[in-house]
Amino acid sequence: MPDLHRDTLDGALQARLQRQRERHRYRERRTTSGAGVRGPHDRLTFCSNDYLGLAGEPRLAEALAEGARRFGTGGGASHLVCGHSEAHERLEQRLATWTGRERALLFSSGYQANLGVISALLGRGDIALHDRLNHASLLDATRLAGAGLERFAHGDATACEQRLAALDPSRRRLVVTDGVFSMDGDTADLPALASACERHHAWLMVDDAHGLGVLGVTGRGTLESQSVTPQAVPVLMGTLGKALGTQGAFVAGSDALIEALIQFSRPYVYTTSLSPALAWATLTSLDLVENEPERRGHLDSLIAHFRREAAGLHAHGLTLMPSCTPIQPLVVSRHSAQRAGDGEDGGNDLAALAMAESLEASGIWCSAIRSPTVPVGSARLRVTLSASHTRADVDRLLETLYRVSHPSRIAGRERS
Repeated sequence: MPDLHRDTLDGALQARLQRQRERHRYRERRTTSGAGVRGPHDRLTFCSNDYLGLAGEPRLAEALAEGARRFGTGGGASHLVCGHSEAHERLEQRLATWTGRERALLFSSGYQANLGVISALLGRGDIALHDRLNHASLLDATRLAGAGLERFAHGDATACEQRLAALDPSRRRLVVTDGVFSMDGDTADLPALASACERHHAWLMVDDAHGLGVLGVTGRGTLESQSVTPQAVPVLMGTLGKALGTQGAFVAGSDALIEALIQFSRPYVYTTSLSPALAWATLTSLDLVENEPERRGHLDSLIAHFRREAAGLHAHGLTLMPSCTPIQPLVVSRHSAQRAGDGEDGGNDLAALAMAESLEASGIWCSAIRSPTVPVGSARLRVTLSASHTRADVDRLLETLYRVSHPSRIAGRERS
């Protein structure tokens, strides 16, 4: 007999939600009081992507207000109807110059930009070759395009080239990688990937959402930090809502690439344009990135301090992953997961949640990241540092981490 309760929409959804709770993977939204690393009741935030501390910068707020007065708060229509304003045009030109490209094209989000570019470049019979840890939006974009999706071992340019060599050269092949991997904090080997693509006549796309503004002498991202020319990476995607502190995204490349996206990228063609006020404010963001290198210098010093002082957390069941970026993941080690008493995989998730809850009880917000965002058995605290943090803030985080991750404390909390 059919289960009539579960045959209803709410019944089916409630059953699915319950399974999510039982697997310790239920996610909940949190309400904040605004941008910045300091929240109500002196709560310190270590899970934001506001790497340069620009999201709460008063000069950006002033530029946003000026943009709203000049151009309005909303785009009013898609870019191809009547929604492409002077603010959008100026920002696209500025982004193209900043990244060393002929042109740039604005999108409303990084997810939308990735959907838009890959679905415009590839179709059935084409192949996208992905780093195994690429962002979900890149994988979803490939599926939307109907292209073949293949993966190579994370960070392994040799494996990528071996896969390229085995593919039919008559098919379009796009190699896709994050510049900085959002959950691990490490970087792709762009020189090696670019060389492999050149040898095998493949295209290379880099999603540098977490690198732009942060890496490189002038903050131009992973390509600059690895001395990779724009010509070696014909498709570059970047976001405005992380280090730049506003919202939206862009794709930068040749004139032909941008014209093709304007004609064939459905997520671009059929979406209302980004708020022109935000576009106007982002011009000020770029000014600050270029003219205030001390923000990156301070951030780099915090990263080095954190890595030096966090090394001893390994003995407490937290493994610090290799990363030179503001993303500093602390993976819950297996013996901590086993102490959770819920199996290796479930215990890993449960132990990470327990640590995050203990941090919050001490006035620190640092989210636990679990499967499917990261591979099963690798749940972690994704610590992110910002130029808005002080060294004292980082020391407070470190002291609290050592305290809440002590083996006896973990075991007691996870049994409760």
